[in-house]
Amino acid sequence: MTRKAVTALRDGGAELLVHLGDFETEEVIDELVGLPARIVFGNCDDELDLTRHARAMGVAVDHPCGRIEVEGKSIGFTHGHLGRHMTEALEAEVDYLLHGHTHRVRDERRGRTRILNPGALFRASRYTAMLLNPATDEVTVLEISPDTAGH
Repeated sequence: MTRKAVTALRDGGAELLVHLGDFETEEVIDELVGLPARIVFGNCDDELDLTRHARAMGVAVDHPCGRIEVEGKSIGFTHGHLGRHMTEALEAEVDYLLHGHTHRVRDERRGRTRILNPGALFRASRYTAMLLNPATDEVTVLEISPDTAGH
């Protein structure tokens, strides 16, 4: 599913991939190797082992939260299970706050911050990823079809 999502995101024009956690296996991280990517870990992750693996593979780890500037916009990101990181990002009035954890797509505004959750690729009724264009404030939810071969 990660491979399919990465392909859909790259085909949609994504220049940076931000994974918001719940990797559970090294193989999911391996799908980001060689790509411009940033990651945080979720409540289902062994963050020590996965951090070691990600760094050995050259994938940038920002756990438990990260902040980047893109197109003049501030983007905070965290998994979402540690509420204080969500609160801190909102208090800092980032332009965008990206999070996972709930496995449900979210797009809402709180003050000047647009809060986005791309949904999930596992343990969800529908599999989704999300494209964000900070220059235009455009958000596109991508439906990712489950692999019928069982991989």
